[in-house]
Amino acid sequence: MARYIHCERQDTIFVEISRFKQLQAGTFEHAVDHLIDHRIDLSIFNKRYRNDHVGRHAWHPKILLKIILVGYSRGMISSREIASACEENVVFMALADQAKPDFTTIARFISSMTEEIRIIFSEVLLYCSEMNLIGGEMFAVDGHKISSNAAKEWSGKHQHLAEKAEKLQVIVADMLKKHRGADGTMIESENKRIKRMERGIEKIEKFLKEKKKRIGGSGKEIQSNITDNESAKMTSSRGVIQGYNGVAMVDAKNQIIVHAEAFGSGQEHDLLKTMIDGARNNLIAIGKTSDCMDGKKLAADSNYYTKDNCRISEEEKIDAYIPDQKFRQRDPRFVDAKKHKSVQKQEKHQRKYGEQNFRYEADSDRYICPAGRELCLEHRAKKTKWFVMREYSSKETDCADCSLRANCLQKPDGKRRFLCIVTGASSKKEKEFIRRMRDKIDSPEGREIY
Repeated sequence: MARYIHCERQDTIFVEISRFKQLQAGTFEHAVDHLIDHRIDLSIFNKRYRNDHVGRHAWHPKILLKIILVGYSRGMISSREIASACEENVVFMALADQAKPDFTTIARFISSMTEEIRIIFSEVLLYCSEMNLIGGEMFAVDGHKISSNAAKEWSGKHQHLAEKAEKLQVIVADMLKKHRGADGTMIESENKRIKRMERGIEKIEKFLKEKKKRIGGSGKEIQSNITDNESAKMTSSRGVIQGYNGVAMVDAKNQIIVHAEAFGSGQEHDLLKTMIDGARNNLIAIGKTSDCMDGKKLAADSNYYTKDNCRISEEEKIDAYIPDQKFRQRDPRFVDAKKHKSVQKQEKHQRKYGEQNFRYEADSDRYICPAGRELCLEHRAKKTKWFVMREYSSKETDCADCSLRANCLQKPDGKRRFLCIVTGASSKKEKEFIRRMRDKIDSPEGREIY
């Protein structure tokens, strides 16, 4: 018969915690522990406390900073999670010297240290610079979508939110009317539901009274959120979330973050200038010169490719490498990329007629479609964000009964075909910025750097 090591089940288990064993050299938690104990000046936190002679003793900022930073590095963004780790995780116990701060203390500390954390960030950068960890020759910028503690169901333009409140009022009134018409009694769950909806109505009305409409970069109203009005609805790999776009700029030598910021915008193309300015200011704060970004390389993905960013990078004297959305199509290494796509995608891609399928007749300035119908000039110089185009269109009656419409119209319910012929960039100057960026990213050296 097999024999096993005897294990006696005990209600209480004593665990030996050694700082030397738990915070081993070379780990992130050891670096955080060393930096905060020996390199970071935490006196900036003293002014927030008024307990010199009376009042309760406060948790030391170094304890809170250590557990928060290590918690964040492990994906713990909840104060409750970090507080639980101080009671259950030996690494956090060693970091906190077995202190067990309450989650409300942690949350209050995080939400109120905006200015202090900027100073600490600069001190860490300075220490990295002294250790020659920052190369300062090449940088990269990218973003990551982060969910906020707000429900996307409470998002909408002001008119939409007002309509939502009206609908809730109608539902509440209808429920109360039904109960009055019956025996006058109301079960507890329904009563709770009514109170919950009434709180929602109150919340919306208060928000609409106190907050102004949010205006986007285009000058039009964008969606607000009642719980967290600085956050925004945005598409992520996890679907549509209510949250922030956390953008970081890193130095290429050791991946040290030189600037980071959270934006309530899912689009990244308008954020490049802010990130460049933020990185430059942080580098100046640690002793670099005001021209520390001049001539340096910067890599960003196609989300940052706009004519304005092409222009800004040149004006800021930055050697930027920002590919457009079609740069891989021009790359000879991706010439066989289509064959790796699924059969359905290949068929879908092949069946849509493009400019090459239309015949141009110069004398009448029109195009003839594969079905023999004409497309006449509708706009001579239609301007978009990027290009100037000549736009041709067919008649609705020609496309209505056409046997080739499934291969031609982009949408099944489309009414007629539009054909846009690019004639140039929005302006000569902008065309030069775009051309130089494309030439750079298409060169073997440019692709290698990117």
